[in-house]
Amino acid sequence: MSDQPAPPETASADDHQSGNDIVTAALLVIGDEILSGRTKDKNIGFVADYCTSIGIDLKEVRIVPDEEERIIEAVNALRTRYTYLFTTGGIGPTHDDITADSVARAFGLPIDVDPRIVEIMKTRYPDRDITPARLRMARVPEGADLVDNKVSGLPGFRVQNVFVLAGVPSVMQGMFDALAPGLRTGRRMLSETIDAGRPEGVIAEPLGSIQKAHPDTVIGSYPYFEDGRFATRVVVRARDKAVLAAVTSEVEAMLATLPRP
Repeated sequence: MSDQPAPPETASADDHQSGNDIVTAALLVIGDEILSGRTKDKNIGFVADYCTSIGIDLKEVRIVPDEEERIIEAVNALRTRYTYLFTTGGIGPTHDDITADSVARAFGLPIDVDPRIVEIMKTRYPDRDITPARLRMARVPEGADLVDNKVSGLPGFRVQNVFVLAGVPSVMQGMFDALAPGLRTGRRMLSETIDAGRPEGVIAEPLGSIQKAHPDTVIGSYPYFEDGRFATRVVVRARDKAVLAAVTSEVEAMLATLPRP
C-alpha cells in the first residue's frame, strides 16, 4: 500500500456529472524544449479554454524540465490540491521521455509494458517494427486506465485524478476530447467584457470598491494601447447570471460618472 499523498475526492471516469460545486484542475507541462524556447507551447490555451467551457476552473499551470524528481514533486503537489491534474509531454519513445516512470513513482506504483497497448501497436506496425523504443510508449503504471487516442493511436493514461497526455498539440487535443465526457464538472464561470475607454489608473479606485462589495465576483482590468491612447477593458466574472448582470451594470454606471479623456 502506497504512503503517497491522497488526491481530493473525484468522480470516476464513468461518473460524469455537472452540478453547483466547483471543480478545479491544474496543468503540468513537461519538457526541456518548452523551457529552452525551442518549442512554443500550444497546449495551455487549449486546456484553459476547454476547461472553462465545460465548468472546470484551471487554477494553476506549471512547466518543469525532463527531470524525474521535479516531475514527481509537481505531480504530488498538484494532484492533492486540485480535482484533476493534466500533464502534457514526455510519453514518447526516447530516453528523455520519463513522464510515465515519474508518475508511477509519484504514486508508488510499479510500471511495465501494458498488453492492451501492445495489441494497439500490432494493429499499426509489423511485428519487426515493435522495437524496444516503441515499447517504451506501452509502459504505464500498474492499474492505470487508458486514454483513447484517435489521432495517432497510442493512448495516454490515467491514475486516480491524474491524466497523462501527449505533448504534440493535435494528439493532446484528441486525447482531451476522449477523456472530457468522463470528467466531473461544476458551475461554469460566466463573463462580461466592458471597454472602459479610460486608462487603468483612472478607474482603479472605484473599480476596486466594486470588487470589494461583491466578493462573489472576479473583476479584472486589462490595459491596452490603441489609436494613440491608453485604455482598459474590464472583465467581470461570476457563476450566477443575475449577479453577473448586476455587477456589470454597476461597473457601467461607475464609468458613466467619470470624465472622458
